[in-house]
Amino acid sequence: MKIIPTDTDVDIELFRNDLRDIDPEFIPNIVSVFKMSLDRNNFLFMTNDSTYAYGYNICEWILLEHDPKRPQRIDIFNGKKIIQVDSGCNFVVVLTDDGLVYLANSEDSEWPMCGPFELIFTGNDRFKMIACGWKHLLLLRQDGTVFAFGDNKYGQLTGDSESSYDVAEDTILNNVKMIACGSEHSLALTNTNQIYSWGYNKYGQLGLGDTNNRRTPSLVSFPDGSINSQIKNIVAGDNHSLFLLEDGQIFGCGYGQRPINDKNPNAKVPTKIPIENVQSMACKNYLDFSFALDHSSHYYQWGKFNKELVFEKLDGQPTSFSVASVKKCVSPVTFGLTSTFYTYKSYDPTSIIGLLDNPDNYDFEFIIGDKRILACKCFLKMASKFYSRMFSGAWQESNNRVVIDAYSYDVYYSYLRMLHTGQMQINQSNIAEFIDLANCYNDDQLMKHCQIFIRMNLNEGTLLTYLPLIEKYKLDGMNDKLVELTIKDVIPKNNITKFLELFSEQQSCKRKKIDDN
Repeated sequence: MKIIPTDTDVDIELFRNDLRDIDPEFIPNIVSVFKMSLDRNNFLFMTNDSTYAYGYNICEWILLEHDPKRPQRIDIFNGKKIIQVDSGCNFVVVLTDDGLVYLANSEDSEWPMCGPFELIFTGNDRFKMIACGWKHLLLLRQDGTVFAFGDNKYGQLTGDSESSYDVAEDTILNNVKMIACGSEHSLALTNTNQIYSWGYNKYGQLGLGDTNNRRTPSLVSFPDGSINSQIKNIVAGDNHSLFLLEDGQIFGCGYGQRPINDKNPNAKVPTKIPIENVQSMACKNYLDFSFALDHSSHYYQWGKFNKELVFEKLDGQPTSFSVASVKKCVSPVTFGLTSTFYTYKSYDPTSIIGLLDNPDNYDFEFIIGDKRILACKCFLKMASKFYSRMFSGAWQESNNRVVIDAYSYDVYYSYLRMLHTGQMQINQSNIAEFIDLANCYNDDQLMKHCQIFIRMNLNEGTLLTYLPLIEKYKLDGMNDKLVELTIKDVIPKNNITKFLELFSEQQSCKRKKIDDN
């Protein structure tokens, strides 16, 4: 089961203020971040081989000493790959790729675990998705069965008990492929495209046409009785629910989900949000506002901000939901575990940042659009074979500038910075430019790091993004990952080379159609 990625481009620089006290030598090792609900200073950091806790609260929960300069390694996750993290009020839950679920919590919570992360299930059960409410937790077992723990005041676990913190409640739901939690309500999407909801319903967030709480999963119906598209994703906020369809429509129910109706903004049934061609959406169990991203890379936000209901298209085209959240939050929100960002780092003794973009010491400039980057020819000739040929060949000393139109300013500046400092960051939005630059400039080191990034991030969700790059640049070292995806039924079980050839033919046909038009 694919866990829908929320963000595909999150930069570690976004968290610079939150991480200002950390040893700067540690930060380049971080490849993914999770920030605890309602707390800007408590994080889980993932590196390539370990998981770390940072913040007074989370360290206290797991019996580690918080050090503002150095995150603390969580030994239980050594050698494990974490695929999902979620949190609620005074607890955090981790799902690893072997299907095991771990929980850590505060002494002030009602969870019986107290101390380092502990396994919730110790038998043969394996899980493929987790979802946290404010005081409850849903787990989706690999066979499609849903279990629940925690507070049950409003029926968010199902059943009549007040709570169940130490024994899993079987929701009786099966054949489920996706789950989500609001603050005090629960959602499940089945393999037959049916949505079930239960729990707190004061604002109609269950989408059942009324405001009555439910203690058993109830089938959600859309206003016209049916929809002509598969449901792509379900998410839930504090008092609302969102449903994204494969055709790009987005429906909401609950608090503020009729965003252009001031007199009655709450929706008791799934109501179309006035945004077209939506590709992704995000909200969190304690937030009354939501974000959506359309296929034109425009972000929208709606819900309650500073005691007012708003609906607006965001200016400036943020690069991620986390960036968009900064407009309304003190520090960025991570809507789950961030996408992987990869930092290339070397310790080349010739690296010296003072020679880059220094108006007091330069003899050459690159022009990119309306921007320029100042540089020193002598250093670039020493740092790169490409620039050595460039400045020693046809270019005369009178040529002191060149226009770069094949690459964006950010990517080209990042490349030059890599040559000067040995550090750069690769992510899903810039990998295509970097790998093309590495190929064009014959930079073997950069190409190597691009390949490492793709290999680390090649999965069901990124397959169609990276396959064109693998095929175009004949990248090596990917076969074992492709075999793994074949075993998981993501790509056909016939010959992988055959699959790549067919994919290449399809891409050529698409390009030909575009050219013909």
